[in-house]
Amino acid sequence: MILEIFINEILYREEVSPEKRLLDFLRDDLGYMGSKKGCEQGECGACSVIVNQRLVNSCIVLMAQLPERSRVLTIESDEPIIMSLKEAFVEQGAIQCGACTPGMILASAALLLKNSNPSEEEIRVGLSGVLCRCGGYPKILGAVEVVRDNFRGVS
Repeated sequence: MILEIFINEILYREEVSPEKRLLDFLRDDLGYMGSKKGCEQGECGACSVIVNQRLVNSCIVLMAQLPERSRVLTIESDEPIIMSLKEAFVEQGAIQCGACTPGMILASAALLLKNSNPSEEEIRVGLSGVLCRCGGYPKILGAVEVVRDNFRGVS
């Protein structure tokens, strides 16, 4: 099938197998390596990307399931909220082994794009689909709170 799809605001027109997973398309066909291969069952969130403003596990999304001209954001995006989250994760020491980091940042971005002022509990729920094996949740939560506060003008 021929599919037109925006990846990080760049339009691609590609011939792809309808059965190909979005994760494999991003990594193998386009070279976007930031989304990680984890459990490959949609459980760990390492492969998370934002599709049409929704957080999805790209390891369980088939190309045939994507609407034409879908908009996909990956960790490589220069979307301002994603860039701010990347900086905050570094500044807050929220990056440990790095396996969950892209998924955590994209889960945070998806949340903040929908709700610019989430409570701590809403942030926890928003991040609940991404597993951190290092136990870095307090610093991750702190990084998201910093970006939330900066975007609403609170220091």
